[in-house]
Amino acid sequence: MNSIRQVEEIIEQVKADGIPLSEAAWQTALACVGWPYVFGAWGEECTPSNRRRRAREDHPTIVSKCQVLSGKKAVCDGCKWDLPVRIFDCRGFTDWVLKQFGIDLQGEGATSQWNSDNWDAKGTIDTIPDGVLVCLFVRDGQKMSHTGFGYQGASCECSSGVQYFAQRKNKWTHWAIPRGIGGEVPDYKPTLRRGSKGEYVYVLQTMLQGLGYDIGKTGVDGDYGKATEKAVKAFQKDHGLTADGVCGPLTWKALTAEEPAEPEPEKLYTVTIPHLEKAQAEALVKQYDGAAMAEERG
Repeated sequence: MNSIRQVEEIIEQVKADGIPLSEAAWQTALACVGWPYVFGAWGEECTPSNRRRRAREDHPTIVSKCQVLSGKKAVCDGCKWDLPVRIFDCRGFTDWVLKQFGIDLQGEGATSQWNSDNWDAKGTIDTIPDGVLVCLFVRDGQKMSHTGFGYQGASCECSSGVQYFAQRKNKWTHWAIPRGIGGEVPDYKPTLRRGSKGEYVYVLQTMLQGLGYDIGKTGVDGDYGKATEKAVKAFQKDHGLTADGVCGPLTWKALTAEEPAEPEPEKLYTVTIPHLEKAQAEALVKQYDGAAMAEERG
């Protein structure tokens, strides 16, 4: 487990190395593995006084896991977190890591962070992109009950302390790319299928509708239902693709190719007719709006 100073040194190093922001933030998150969970904490140092400020009956471990507050010892010496380290809850952890790189998540909790204008893109977990750091979320009814980081199939979260999982757990339901994390996947299009929801489904439906395919009575609603699946199959059949109703890389490519190109600006020309007599020149000028005549010199 790293101390606060060691993590600060890691942050300084990844910034100096100039690596992509996704990788830098991910390395910072992993450097914090082992640091303790305290509900309501946003990265303050783990001290008895800071824990006492956050203490509440529905989170008894804030006190019980502190040997000073629980009365086991009078000082922090010998505690596994006396390095020193920082304390977080789940949304405090993601907020603190991203802040180290100038990204400030708006919202006090996982739900408000999800609903705020924090993201370049977001969607359901079946459409999660590779190659870019995302914030992961767990939806519980209408609320997001938990958040963490995902990157290249792994995850890092602050639940029972900061933890790393080489294989992302199945509990996550949604993902979001933090605004400002970088343009690593500007042309990314996820594989979509019946049941998918979110911004990319809006894009797909808009493209299909613009090409004349029927996406159903609800129109562009971000919900990949039966009508959208039927429209995708029709498009695939028309373009020699496997008509399975799944919008993957080949279908996205065909859709993009079908987008109307921007028309080239109209080219204009100027015609000069030399050696006309004055009467001829005046007659021509009268025939064309904006035409002008000039006396030849020399």
